[in-house]
Amino acid sequence: MHKNLVLDMGNVLVTYNPVWVIQEYTDREDWIKEIKDVMFYSGEWIRLDAGLMSEEDALKAWMKRCSSPQVAELCKSCFENWDKFNMKKIPGVAEILKEEKEQGRKLYLLSNASMRLVPIWREVLPGSDYFDGIFYSAAFHCMKPQDIIYERFLKHFSLEAKDCFFIDDLTENIEGAKKAGFDGAVLPLPQASALQKILEEEKNA
Repeated sequence: MHKNLVLDMGNVLVTYNPVWVIQEYTDREDWIKEIKDVMFYSGEWIRLDAGLMSEEDALKAWMKRCSSPQVAELCKSCFENWDKFNMKKIPGVAEILKEEKEQGRKLYLLSNASMRLVPIWREVLPGSDYFDGIFYSAAFHCMKPQDIIYERFLKHFSLEAKDCFFIDDLTENIEGAKKAGFDGAVLPLPQASALQKILEEEKNA
């Protein structure tokens, strides 16, 4: 068993869906698709996660690309409130983290996320009291699966890669971690049972 359990956030600890916040404001399918494409699947969103752009500049760019003033206002409302609606704690995960902590593990978060989440991570994460360290990409100006994010993560917490087991929902992020010396596994489903299975396999390896 590795000393340190490192976890991604989206679809590992919480489910994430960009449509949820849009549906709070409209049921028009064309507007839902437009906001999703203009904002959530944009280069600006990636730059926010990398800490390379301000929220103000990103919002201005999105609103300019919207097809009408109404959609632009909808975009603004969705961006101001996405963190309240787009993430839901996965049932059963907090209990798993509690068990891991009781077994003597250190728990860390390693997630691609914007500065919006830095002050509210305790509200967002299940089992937040069990974490020993939180590493959001934007605060360190890098993103998974870049080599440098794993290096900065290890340096920031004074950890050895060989002591870390990383769980992420994306294959490329696990491959990047393994290249940096971590062990790890891809979580196939955003379910507590799938997370428990990976942890059991890791301990029995």
